[in-house]
Amino acid sequence: MDSELWLVRHGATEWSAASRHTSVTDLPLLPEGEQTALGLRERLAGVDFRLVLTSPRQRARRTADLAGFPDAEVTDDLVEWAYGDYEGLTTAQIRESVAGWTVWTHPSPGGETGSAVAARCDRVVTRAREAEGRTLAFAHGHSLRVLAARWLGLPPEDGRLLRLDTATVSVLGFERETPVVLRWNA
Repeated sequence: MDSELWLVRHGATEWSAASRHTSVTDLPLLPEGEQTALGLRERLAGVDFRLVLTSPRQRARRTADLAGFPDAEVTDDLVEWAYGDYEGLTTAQIRESVAGWTVWTHPSPGGETGSAVAARCDRVVTRAREAEGRTLAFAHGHSLRVLAARWLGLPPEDGRLLRLDTATVSVLGFERETPVVLRWNA
């Protein structure tokens, strides 16, 4: 079997529900976020994963636990894009001082660059491909979108083309040796 990388974005938090950029702020899941995370258990049951990884943030770890993977390996490579001075702000709030700002096209003062996020994601891609089977990763909206772009051999900013909702499952794989998206935001 070719390698597959299954991506799960964490359940809803207060800030994700309000579209506030959340990286280092370690928020818990909302009750509805816990419910949707629990709903992942049935969708992932019976799938044989050779490697299960999670971001260290409690929202990702709790999602993994509720989905049936309490022993997921914690890795800093899956933390969310660090937004620096923009932590906790919405895109609309940031655009009040920086016209047209997006995390994909503008710097975040005190935060990470897209290339820094890509370097972390590249390590996850390498591990998943070396696992020779299915890898499951619990993480965050922007970091998972960069991870998908890197799987496909694209620059990190191409993650902007991939919408990703909370508590969804996406699957990356291969078609005739070519990296592809098998399922997205499902």
